[in-house]
Amino acid sequence: MKKLIALALALMLALTVAAVAESADLLSEIRERGTLIIGTEGNWAPWTYHDENDVLTGFDIEIGTLIAQGLGVEPEFMETDWDSILAGVDSGRFDIACNGVGYTKTRAEKYSFSDPYVYTEVVLVVRGDNEDIHSVEDLEGRTTANTASSTFAAIGKRYGATVTPVNTLTETIMLVEQGRVDATINAKGSIDDYLGEHPDANIKVVQVLDEGEPVAYPVRKGEETETLVAAINEILEQARQDGTLSALSVKYFGQDLTGAN
Repeated sequence: MKKLIALALALMLALTVAAVAESADLLSEIRERGTLIIGTEGNWAPWTYHDENDVLTGFDIEIGTLIAQGLGVEPEFMETDWDSILAGVDSGRFDIACNGVGYTKTRAEKYSFSDPYVYTEVVLVVRGDNEDIHSVEDLEGRTTANTASSTFAAIGKRYGATVTPVNTLTETIMLVEQGRVDATINAKGSIDDYLGEHPDANIKVVQVLDEGEPVAYPVRKGEETETLVAAINEILEQARQDGTLSALSVKYFGQDLTGAN
């Protein structure tokens, strides 16, 4: 009898541990919930923005939707400013961030990342009549405009610039055009898209930086997110193999950015 009781207790303990492990697994939680909660800006074309009908769209919106469908759930996009996105992932407010997030070793210490899905070119942009700045080496003692926690802001600081924090690309370009800042460092795809929409914008690209930036999807770090990251990687790899990633890159950026530079 004692052996039967001990066996029953051991079985109950095993089931309890398994239940706790399953409930702690983010992928299981997402599937039970039926939605993938995605943090995004909604104002950084062509990654994530609102079209002429005010519908949220963009490169990352389509891929975020693709990931949710691959997980068997619905995407739930929650818009916020850039500086709140990673904090939202960290706190569990968002399951994932789909917003052109550049992978860095520093960020990887705090977040788990999917495999890179595109590699962006980084450019230095100044006002159209600026003849003093030709490369990032000329930024010492000057000002740039970028979201405060972006990798672009970090590049500017590394070359001696003082960064003026902004929330949107439109605000960034306005500051450059008005001469209130000297330059901005940004994703080439975003600048190309802006110039396509505003061909008369008084800005110019003076340098394409050598350092291409791998872009990946961050989730909060921990054992409970490992299965989610693995599932996202499988979905991205399938989209890479069947040409979906390349097609979406060409659709939104005019070129295939899915291969490493």
